Amino acid sequence: MDASHRQARAFAPAGVGNIGVGFDLLGHVIEGPRDVATVRRIDEPVVRIDAVRGEVRGIGRIPLDAETNTAGRALLQLRAALRLPHGFAVELDKGIPLGSGLAGSAASCVAALVAANALLDAPLPREALYPFALEGEWASTHSHQGDNVGPMLVGGVALATSTLLLRLDVPDWLHCVAVQPELVLETRQARAVLAEPYPLEQVVRHSSHLALFLTGLSRGDAGLIADGLHDVLVEPRRAPLIPGFAAVKQAALDHGALGASISGGGPSCFAWFASRAAAEAAAPDMVAGFTAAGVAARAHVSPVAAPPAGLLAPPTAPL
Repeated sequence: MDASHRQARAFAPAGVGNIGVGFDLLGHVIEGPRDVATVRRIDEPVVRIDAVRGEVRGIGRIPLDAETNTAGRALLQLRAALRLPHGFAVELDKGIPLGSGLAGSAASCVAALVAANALLDAPLPREALYPFALEGEWASTHSHQGDNVGPMLVGGVALATSTLLLRLDVPDWLHCVAVQPELVLETRQARAVLAEPYPLEQVVRHSSHLALFLTGLSRGDAGLIADGLHDVLVEPRRAPLIPGFAAVKQAALDHGALGASISGGGPSCFAWFASRAAAEAAAPDMVAGFTAAGVAARAHVSPVAAPPAGLLAPPTAPL
């Protein structure tokens, strides 16, 4: 790295975690809302969160302590693993509200990693950032699921386990509507309703849906995708936490959606369609499902194969 290149800015897009049928394993990114991280390489061997601006409403202040901030924790792990002699100072501009179900905590983490990676003397391949992103997510969820950070790193739909990140083939005709209500639902609250054991029959049925869904993606088969895009495990327990969910889902299905469910831990909802035109036609009625429940909302229409996080400009010297 040129010694004068000591600052980089990167964005990370919003995401749809789980994709209904792939709890804690599958996710995809969407065009539209994004977080931006500005990272400076500093001589002091520490990680600092200097500022957080933007969409921070709903569940309290985002911590400036690096260890408890998703971006800060990820960069601490990066420094330790690479034994870096220098540190990083981070500023976050939030475009994705926390508690929205659109992976806001993950986006800050990934944007910071992509920016910091550009400032390394030998930048790492994108997939090599995945373990640090998982550690960053721990600060928010106290778990190491990768269904949010994984797709942000590689784009489109990703299969993300605790040790492996794979981008999956996605037909370019697939489009998503993600509807974001003005509600807040913390991930920990959404996970708490999943504590009770599941009957074996239900687990087997869910597994069959996952197999159909993944086969449909690999073959570009809309019918198989639709056969598989049914969440019989998580959605029934989380749906009561989201006012208007049933109406939003029904509106999507009435417009020919391949399937619809809860985005991440909620309260945002998503639906997949076989064309952009179908997605755009459905979006207003999906928003109306929340409106009828007394909740304002907005819709984002995006290709499912949306691009990953990236640099907003080449690394530069700070002004």
